[in-house]
Amino acid sequence: MARPRVIEQSDILDAAERVVVRDGAAHLTLDAVGVEAGISKASVIYDYKSKQQLINAVIRRRMESEEARILALTAPLGSAPSAAINGLISAAAERHRDHVRAVAVNMVAALAQDAEARGIIEAVYTRMIASVTETAENPRGAILAFLALEGLKRLELHNLHPWSDAERADILRDIRWLVDAEHFHSEATGAPTGG
Repeated sequence: MARPRVIEQSDILDAAERVVVRDGAAHLTLDAVGVEAGISKASVIYDYKSKQQLINAVIRRRMESEEARILALTAPLGSAPSAAINGLISAAAERHRDHVRAVAVNMVAALAQDAEARGIIEAVYTRMIASVTETAENPRGAILAFLALEGLKRLELHNLHPWSDAERADILRDIRWLVDAEHFHSEATGAPTGG
């Protein structure tokens, strides 16, 4: 009698991502993931009791991977001023692979339907925003830069607008300017003052 195939959780999550990219999140089932991974549905259920648990695990792993990538780019900056936002800008300079974009696009529906899935993303953003504001010399500029980076990422991740390499470089240079600019707002008049 053949021994059952031993499979790691990461293999199951890899298979789930392949199903999502190929067929869309709506067609992600425990059966489909089992077939893709070459294991039984029961083996998938052993680690992930429901489709939503599996989706949340995919989202959690993606976010952990992104946080690790950002940390690797931020860590060399040490305690330099505005290290957190400058690390995020460095991370944004690297385009996401097609596979990552495809998973992100297909997981949006899951975020809308599940509080736990949203909570995973909210926790990451809470940590990022706190880090950006706590390490910034100019917290207002750093938050504006953060919001600009998020806009750039969303347009690209969801394939809503392509930027050429030259356009992206210009945008990131302008975002970096936001971090370093000294003044954005006159408290007395409410008018922008430039940098």
